[in-house]
Amino acid sequence: MLDLLSASGVQTVLDVRAVPLSRKAGFSKNVLAASLSAGGIGYVLDRRLGTPKAGRDAARKGRTADMQRIFAAHMLAQDAQAGLSDAVSLAGANTVCLLCFERAPHDCHRSILASLIRQRTGQAIVHL
Repeated sequence: MLDLLSASGVQTVLDVRAVPLSRKAGFSKNVLAASLSAGGIGYVLDRRLGTPKAGRDAARKGRTADMQRIFAAHMLAQDAQAGLSDAVSLAGANTVCLLCFERAPHDCHRSILASLIRQRTGQAIVHL
């Protein structure tokens, strides 16, 4: 993973998981942050940009449209908008990779976030 991030010019990983824990070795926030740091890549966690529990439950059941609707409603909240503003600022100063649980971007809220960031910055979206 570090090789792909480095080769892609990623300077910072923005973890957008509401629950930054994982059973996959190396993907829990502290271990991940340490590994990225050792590879010269920054790590930022912003739980405000994570999918609410109802959205995560919908995603687990394969109800992507429900997850997207729940996440869109979540993004109207003041704290989520503040998180988005912070993400836009971060993306304006760094090459950022959004990290979440889902493997496929079209099944994940990070595609929605990437689109929202692109709308404000004009930056291209590249799925790694």
